[in-house]
Order: sequence, then C-alpha cells, then structure tokens
Amino acid sequence: MFSLIQLESFVAVAEELHFGAAAERLNMTQPPLSRQIQLLERELQAKLFIRNSRNVELTPAGRVLLPNARRLLDLSHKTSLEVSRVASGESGTVVVGYTAVAGQSVLPQLLSTAARKLPHVTLVLREAVSVEQLDALSRGTIDIGLLRPVVNRSGVRTHLVKKDRLVVALPKGHHLATGKGVLIKEIVGLPLMMYSTNEARYFYDLVLRLFDSVSAKPSIAQIASQIPALMALVAADLGVSLVPASAMDFAPPNVVFEELVGPKGLKDLNHSDMYLAWDDSSANPAAETLRMVFLESIGESFDEAETDNA
Repeated sequence: MFSLIQLESFVAVAEELHFGAAAERLNMTQPPLSRQIQLLERELQAKLFIRNSRNVELTPAGRVLLPNARRLLDLSHKTSLEVSRVASGESGTVVVGYTAVAGQSVLPQLLSTAARKLPHVTLVLREAVSVEQLDALSRGTIDIGLLRPVVNRSGVRTHLVKKDRLVVALPKGHHLATGKGVLIKEIVGLPLMMYSTNEARYFYDLVLRLFDSVSAKPSIAQIASQIPALMALVAADLGVSLVPASAMDFAPPNVVFEELVGPKGLKDLNHSDMYLAWDDSSANPAAETLRMVFLESIGESFDEAETDNA
C-alpha cells in the first residue's frame, strides 16, 4: 500500500513539473524524492512521469492519479485536524475558504476579530471560487466559506455578509468613462471580459440577466474565472467588464469605474452580495465558535453601516 509521503511527493512533482523545485518545496533532497516516486510507481505498477533532460510530464496514469491523490491528502489533513480539535471550541483549527474579492474586502476585518476574540484558534485560509467552496463545504474539507450563493446546496446555510452590486470596469480614457453612469445598452457590442460558466457561474448568470433586461446579448471577447484577471484584461485595454463594486478598492491603476444606470427595476436585479456559508453537519467545535464570532462581527458592521447612512 502506498504511503502519504509517497502521495505528497507525487503531488509536489506533478504540480511543479520539476524534481528540484518539488524537493525544495518538501524540504528534502532530490534522491529521496525520486525514491518515493519509484516506490509509488512500483506499488501502482504504472509509470507516472516522463522525464528527459529538459522537462517532466505526467503520463496518462499520472493525470488520473493526481486529483485522487489530492483528495486523499485533503482527507488525511482534515482527519488529522479533527483528531486534534478541542471540544470546547476555544482552541483548534478552522479552515476558511474565500473568494479573491472577499480576501480584499471582507476577510481582513473578520480575521482581526478572530485574532482578538479567539487567539488560540488557528485559521487555515484557502482561496477558491464560490462553486469550489460549496463542494468543499459538502465534503467537509473547509469549515466556513465566504462566497456568492451559486446554487442551493443541501445542508449548507448562508448569512449575508456584504451587500454588493456590479459596476462597469473600463480602461482609463474610455469614451464611456464620463462619471455619469453607463446604460447596459451602451455596453452592447463592446468586447466584454466575461466570467467562466464553470468556476464563476453566479456572475456569468447575473451578467446575462442584466443584458436580457434590455433584450440584448453580450459580445464576449475573453473569459476568466477570477475578478482580478478580468480587471487585468480591462487594464490591458482589451475591453470592458462588469465587476462587483467591492473590487474597486484593489483595481489596477489603468481601470476606472462607472455605475450601472437604467430603467426601474435595475437596482433589484443588480446585486452580487457576499455570504458567509457553513455546513450544518460540521462537528468542529472551533468552527462553530468562530462562526458565531464572525456573525457577531458582521451584525456590528451592518449596524454601523445603517448609522452612517442614516
């Protein structure tokens, strides 16, 4: 039977595609790393890598093994964490997933609150798009997620963290960058930097609904799964995009923003809110404690926002 160290060695080489880099990542030298790969290939009776003087490639067997090896290591890591958790929830380890935008807008405040109120809880942070976080919550490989509500998932509960909306991201100097807002109809025909249908389905569907509201279709020029990538494409003057307003704080310098304006009902349609998510079946006491601290912090933020807007 293969061992965890063999799987860890395999995944490192498969991701780095370089034995030297993989060995450095694992804090070991190349000979013992190569030995672990050889033992794994012998156990599985399959060659996993094609090596030559210039590069390293996965074989078909290696490509099949890689996602399963990652899942096994993920499960092993989570099992180890669960065994070490303390029943009181005042200490332990919690795995928190977050999107790229949440990492810039929502997560810092929550981490500050957690450090102050739960100093003995260790947080493991994993950036992932919303659909990946939902899958991870269902599998139990993350405890809490900061995501957009892609689909309803049995057992997964959510709580509103931040109200948000889509704005138009434009290259600096674009003729629509007037400071007066942009109509959806004005974007029709322009090259649109669009969201992936798989990794960013929530935003993809939202953008289509906005175009449907004016009986139009977007002219999709480029596709990306992450908002920073879309803004980078806009900064390169390849087109325009629709991104959450919360992303404006970490935009590239050559990107400017305009509010979406339009007919009555647009405001109700144009919302891309951020949610805290968790699985009700989680048996991690520290995650339950952290979730309550997060919800308390979120409630205080909403109270302050309402006071500011009064």
